[in-house]
Amino acid sequence: MGETKTPLFDGPDSLETTELHHAPEGLVDTKVGDYSAIINTRDLKNVFTLESIKLWEIGGPIAFGVLCNYAVNSFTNIFVGHIGNVELSAVSISLSVISNFSFGFLLGMASALETLCGQAYGAGQVEMLGVYMQRSWIILFGACICLLPIYIYAEPVLILLGQEREIAELAGVFTLQSIPQMFSLALNFPTQKFLQAQSKVGFLAWLGFGALLFHIVILFILMKVCALGTTGAAAAYCTTAWVIALAQTAYVMGWCKDGWSGFSWLAFNDLWSFVKLSIASAVMLCLEVWYFMILIVLTGHLEDPVIAVGSLSICMNINGWEGMLFIGINAAVSVRVSNELGSGRPRAAKYSVIVTVVESLIIGIICAAIILITKDHFAIIFTKSKDMMKAVSKLAGLLGVTMVLNSIQPVISGVAVGGGWQALVAYINLFCYYIIGLPLGIIFGYKLGYRVKGIWVGMICGTALQTTILLLIVYRTNWNKEVEQASERLRKWSGQEFETNSNM
Repeated sequence: MGETKTPLFDGPDSLETTELHHAPEGLVDTKVGDYSAIINTRDLKNVFTLESIKLWEIGGPIAFGVLCNYAVNSFTNIFVGHIGNVELSAVSISLSVISNFSFGFLLGMASALETLCGQAYGAGQVEMLGVYMQRSWIILFGACICLLPIYIYAEPVLILLGQEREIAELAGVFTLQSIPQMFSLALNFPTQKFLQAQSKVGFLAWLGFGALLFHIVILFILMKVCALGTTGAAAAYCTTAWVIALAQTAYVMGWCKDGWSGFSWLAFNDLWSFVKLSIASAVMLCLEVWYFMILIVLTGHLEDPVIAVGSLSICMNINGWEGMLFIGINAAVSVRVSNELGSGRPRAAKYSVIVTVVESLIIGIICAAIILITKDHFAIIFTKSKDMMKAVSKLAGLLGVTMVLNSIQPVISGVAVGGGWQALVAYINLFCYYIIGLPLGIIFGYKLGYRVKGIWVGMICGTALQTTILLLIVYRTNWNKEVEQASERLRKWSGQEFETNSNM
């Protein structure tokens, strides 16, 4: 293994997320400030303990905040589900297909900040974080305008995709009413990534919890007291989204002096280059998010689509709860990897990845076990229909397998974002999901007649292949070279701007 490169810039002493504090004697090589090589089980235990603490200090609040934000969607579905099966299927398909489409695209574009902000923070370029965030605001608001036709023409699009007209019409109305929520994401995601890169995650957790309580109250008032039905659900959905976005922005501008120094014209520099990086990030994530969105769409072509779509939507909703937990862990490992690469600590980056994968797999197995034990009962949260509950129970086994796979895959994607591998992962996702998994799902579900289960099994095969390939890539990664590439990336994105600032 070659010599470890020093970071491009010396980080400030206050960067606690990149320091190996309280490490046992002999675990850290003081010459380079990185971990020493693990030579015995004691070293392994110490590294695992230290990295677990660092992971959950960052990942715990992020995961809690993300889970609370996702619960906003879930409670919207829960309240609507008690109106009727058609309303549940319509709102579920609007949130699962249209909203997930924009969510995946915008979150993907914003995830470019995880690479740039994380590595810049690790290298001590704290003043660049606000500039990067402003660039992302500009690009994401433009992206929202480009996504508007999908919302406006949601009904004919869903009918074209084969959805039952009654479901598509109600879903189209709900989607139109949800347009303000989409624009809130253009403000929400960049500020979220700005805070995560600096490990300022406690506020995100408390905000998510407060927003969830606020959303439940608003849902109750608009749907139970005012009896506004799905219109009330859409109004509550949009209101809560903007409360979160504006609160995060106010916190950044009012309390984050590190990284935020006001609006800057530098945000308009190199916009096209930033757009290209954002699109690469978006494609990588969208190919993942849209994959299981397509599962919902394909199910709408089967007989009795109300039960088929409704039961699968319930399973995807439960899967989403676990998925949101791992999005939090994904963000945490992305922060850890990008910070450590920016600081020139390849072993710390490598060990953080190993610990995160092991712990995530354990969590995934536990979640799958809970689903299998409660398979005949957990659907009652969403519906009183016996037929719907029976259909959900039949899908519980596949849901458990998906949960185990989804415990690893988002973590590896977080490593990819932290290391700046978005383009490579995008190609892998395209091959595994859409060339292998999706055709297999169509063959099993339609040609062989296994219906929902067949479609899902085929798509699980694609996820399993993608996870295996990404694990092999991580296993073979030369982390010293990743440090060098991080330094080159920082020179490319900020060297010229730093020269400009120094001459002012």
